[in-house]
Amino acid sequence: MPAKNLTTNRAALGHRLRYALHHPERVPRHLARTARDLWLRRRHRDHVSYYRAVMRSDTRADPDAAVGSANRERWLALGAMQFDYLVGHGLRPEHRMLEIGCGNLRAGWRFIRHLEPGHYYGIDISPDILFAAQDTVVQMGLQDRLPTLTPVRDLSLAFLPDAHFDVVHAHSVFSHSPLPVIDQCLAHVGRVLTPGGWFDFTFDRTEREEHQVLREDFYYRTETLLALAEKHGLRARFMADWERLPHGQSKIRVSHPE
Repeated sequence: MPAKNLTTNRAALGHRLRYALHHPERVPRHLARTARDLWLRRRHRDHVSYYRAVMRSDTRADPDAAVGSANRERWLALGAMQFDYLVGHGLRPEHRMLEIGCGNLRAGWRFIRHLEPGHYYGIDISPDILFAAQDTVVQMGLQDRLPTLTPVRDLSLAFLPDAHFDVVHAHSVFSHSPLPVIDQCLAHVGRVLTPGGWFDFTFDRTEREEHQVLREDFYYRTETLLALAEKHGLRARFMADWERLPHGQSKIRVSHPE
């Protein structure tokens, strides 16, 4: 995978024109996304409702593509990458895990298999992708692991118990979230974490102007997200070793102060 592009503003007109000239085969899909954005923006004023509608549209076409995988091979590879990294950084079978934005269990089915029965809890704003997640449970033969899959309206986590989860994981969630949604999650995730627990999340990183494209892709400076976590009394650190893996997003780990 090429090095991360940390300086380009993908929302700028000049970048979009240059991109279209260099990748003309991708223009029809971008125009279709733009038309969908205009239509959904008129019908859904808040971002969560908007992105739920995006996921409904994408999941009907292809659940694997809806979670950002071009094909099943890439779906498996990205899931394995997330799993291997988390196990290498402390995930144990006895841990209780909450996966925010679990999708169709691209990594989740591996977590379910690794954890003790009943220790995996997946949430997503999209009921449609959770139907696909149920299919993954069946395909992988994980029914006896008793995973919980729950749709949510927001990321307040209000229905979950205090100090219950050792590990919280959100892959490719904040990359599709405006700052108020991220702020809501960080304001509440500390309550559900055990004292020694941690929260790993990925994000699309930029070193220049923060921006978004079609309300689907959001780019943030590391400092912005570190400060946001610290505002809510959490300790946050950039996971530099994740950068060595073939993935376009970056990662931060959040925990309670020692």
